[in-house]
Amino acid sequence: MSGRTQHEPEQKTGRSKRKQLPLWQETILLLGVALVLAIVIKTFFVQAFYIPSESMEPGLILNDRILIQKVSYWGDGEPERGDVVVFKDPGGWLPPIDSAGPTNPVAKAMAKIGLYPTGGHLVKRVIGVAGDTIECCDEQGRLIVNGHPLDESDYVKRGGATCNGPMPTNGACDEKWSVGPIPGGHIFVMGDNRSRSADSSQKMCQSDETECVPGDEFVPVDLVVGKVFVLLWPADRFRWNTRPDTFEDVPAPSS
Repeated sequence: MSGRTQHEPEQKTGRSKRKQLPLWQETILLLGVALVLAIVIKTFFVQAFYIPSESMEPGLILNDRILIQKVSYWGDGEPERGDVVVFKDPGGWLPPIDSAGPTNPVAKAMAKIGLYPTGGHLVKRVIGVAGDTIECCDEQGRLIVNGHPLDESDYVKRGGATCNGPMPTNGACDEKWSVGPIPGGHIFVMGDNRSRSADSSQKMCQSDETECVPGDEFVPVDLVVGKVFVLLWPADRFRWNTRPDTFEDVPAPSS
């Protein structure tokens, strides 16, 4: 007699059901994955910072939230003239209060994964790179890089000075100065608010100084964290940050 007997087991027609994790375990797993992704993004791609002073006015003002990208400086990539960069304090550029960073435990935790700004960093514009010579200033008060005068009228705030590179000792333009060639692996940076910025120009040794260390005005490229690419907050001032065209015309340094 054909057919299946009453006691013959039926064949399995589908895969056994996969065991599902309890909700609490699934939540912990998802949070762990999100944490790892946040750390990877902060380490290799994007990080949040804030503007700690008025030194980058008028484009970036106190407490603005910015994002920096790190991709441009991967491998052999280095900062270029005109980039606005975030870098670690080379030593003594910042007062202790600005180096402390967040004190709230939640803010500290968020800072570690790049979701909250950290302390001990500065934001400045790259004016010169390795090999460059910078002079201040021509008859129109413009900085000169490798013989090329920079048109910085779109973003520089002179703050009462008559030039774009006032002497840090008195904030005036009654003396000319020059610096360079910039050593390899270093950059020369300045704030856009030229009269109110603790930058490379303030670290230059003056003729009557005895305790100044020559070379302190240059920032090691290794300390650069990344390039500012967007002003994120406040929302009404959101904009992409680009390199000014005037830097495209700067010639390569003479050997």
